Amino acid sequence: MDEGQEGEWRVTSCWTNEAHRDLRVALGHGPQFGDAVGAVPAFPTEFAELLRDYPILLKRNADDSGWEAFALLGFDRDENLLLQDGCWEAAYLPGYVAKGPFLIGFQPRVEHGREILEPVVHVDLDHPRVGAPDGVPVFLPQGGQSPYLEYVIRVLRGIHDGVQAAWRMYAEFDRLGLIQPVELELQFDATTSGRLTGFHAIDRARLATLPTQRWRRCTAAAGWRAPI
Repeated sequence: MDEGQEGEWRVTSCWTNEAHRDLRVALGHGPQFGDAVGAVPAFPTEFAELLRDYPILLKRNADDSGWEAFALLGFDRDENLLLQDGCWEAAYLPGYVAKGPFLIGFQPRVEHGREILEPVVHVDLDHPRVGAPDGVPVFLPQGGQSPYLEYVIRVLRGIHDGVQAAWRMYAEFDRLGLIQPVELELQFDATTSGRLTGFHAIDRARLATLPTQRWRRCTAAAGWRAPI
């Protein structure tokens, strides 16, 4: 079974503008929405935007089979230094946060005699953002997707494409010896310090020694051409 890559993403049939025409989603930010976290997953498709506002670090995934990237928001598990009075103080909102209560799902579909998995949009109706009276509508009053839902679909598409590219990209970086452990020494004031451990980063010194053509080949193989 193959995974579909082209075409429009569909809103899954278990929730529609007929059944959920009044569905609204809160857009503010705060601990009540699960935003009080020290890091969020990051995807290669958004690295160019993320790097303007966030450090990006790598960790081995849960089953130790590969790497995952994270955008650093704070220096403790529950510390998000970008949360200020219900706002997110950065020019770019990470896709993992911007997607809100929405998720990527897949439904099988037969195309030209071949079964493919078609991406569809799901919503977590138990998410704390869902049902806010002052939230933005998901569907238009006359039917159809609201600008907010169209935006979410673009975000989910970027996450989906990023996940597809990430495993190839990180595997190639690992093969080239570019992923190295990193420890950050933190000095908060004259008497308070700390250390951030358990993360990895790209070895820029080693990266600088790679011939340009070799670097272009490895990023092209991963489907990603933006600079680190």
